[in-house]
Amino acid sequence: MTAALPRKHIRSPRGRVVRLLRGALTSRRGMIGAVLTLIVVAITFLGPLVAGGSPTVPTTIPFAPPGNGNGLLGGDQLGRDVLTRVLHGGIRLLLLAMAATALAVIVGALAGVVAAYRGGTIDTAIMRGVDVLLGIPQLVLALLLLSMLGPQDWLVILAVAVTQAPQVARVMHAAAQNVCEQDYVKAVANWGVPPRTVIRRHVMPSLVTPLTVETGLRLSYSIVMIAGLSFIGLGAPPPDPDWGVMINENRLAMAANPWGVLAPAILLALLAVGVNTFADAVARTSLGGARSADPTLTLAVAEGADADSHPGVSP
Repeated sequence: MTAALPRKHIRSPRGRVVRLLRGALTSRRGMIGAVLTLIVVAITFLGPLVAGGSPTVPTTIPFAPPGNGNGLLGGDQLGRDVLTRVLHGGIRLLLLAMAATALAVIVGALAGVVAAYRGGTIDTAIMRGVDVLLGIPQLVLALLLLSMLGPQDWLVILAVAVTQAPQVARVMHAAAQNVCEQDYVKAVANWGVPPRTVIRRHVMPSLVTPLTVETGLRLSYSIVMIAGLSFIGLGAPPPDPDWGVMINENRLAMAANPWGVLAPAILLALLAVGVNTFADAVARTSLGGARSADPTLTLAVAEGADADSHPGVSP
């Protein structure tokens, strides 16, 4: 059955992703995004291994300036070493963002593709539910969910995923509509192959490109949202280090020691910008390489832009 399909439809999805990422890395934009992201990721995962001392034990006076035995970045509001807390404070945020993004992409992609393939009442019901979620501001929706049970890690992941999944569903729905109209998909369906198999083997592999781009974009939004939730007190509980919490704790004494705010803020900005820039490079690479042959990514990017500019949504 698969042998009868055109060669371009049976290429390995993994191979497509590799070629897509490799193409993005050859561009200046993609290289800059990858370098920024890798720098922050290296600090996040290697920082706890090289940091000296505990991030929760005071070592100096509150808001001590750098130098004079106060550490390279001075002390925070309780006299804890800022550098040590910065090196320990990113791993939770990054892991939560990755988990929330994975959940959002899986749920959103399944909803969008199933709606596009089945059509009719199922399509209408799923996409109208997506529109309802898109009409609720993301931060308000996340706060509503977190206020029920408190700032637990699994609930943070769920809250962020719920706010990101509708955008993924909109993008994948637009992309899947084009794929589902292809003759090879209709032919396989007419042979009596179950819809689940058609979607898994013949529709989803053709959506690897828009799905890869959307994953990068959603990851950057998840990073910013989780840091924002930590800033307002819905992140790591004290005294655990967290970049968003550090910004909130030290913002009132920036005149004494600004590094308690600047260091985590700079790393957050570099991470978000790096991920977003690399995702943009992937999108540009895809559009440049298949603009005339395959309008799927073009439709997906246009639909994604429309979703992100939806009234009431603030990624």
